[in-house]
Amino acid sequence: MTKRDLVVRISEETGIVQQQVLTVVQRTLDHISEAVAAGTTVELRNFGVFEVKVRKARIGRNPNRPETDVPIPRRSVVKFKPGKEMREAVLKLPPSAATTPTPSAAPAAAPKKLSAEPPGTP
Repeated sequence: MTKRDLVVRISEETGIVQQQVLTVVQRTLDHISEAVAAGTTVELRNFGVFEVKVRKARIGRNPNRPETDVPIPRRSVVKFKPGKEMREAVLKLPPSAATTPTPSAAPAAAPKKLSAEPPGTP
């Protein structure tokens, strides 16, 4: 599901104009992003929790040169923990349903037509 799909669905269910729904959805996402970027935990009941976790520094390995250690610095990452209802609903899904594409996904772009003429010829 894309943001556009969400806007269309909310608009159809509520009768509110899509542009107004888009504004509300975008502002909601902006406020969540701003809060998480500031290090604040965002808890949305029955949906989930967005929080910032700090990954500790560690030593990694370059698979092409395993004898060389690669220092990986500590960094902040965003974690999402789904709420109880979402977690339970996902657990009920059969494994094959989790990998099927959404029907609302845009079709793949048509391949470019190849020209028999070299580039730059009119």
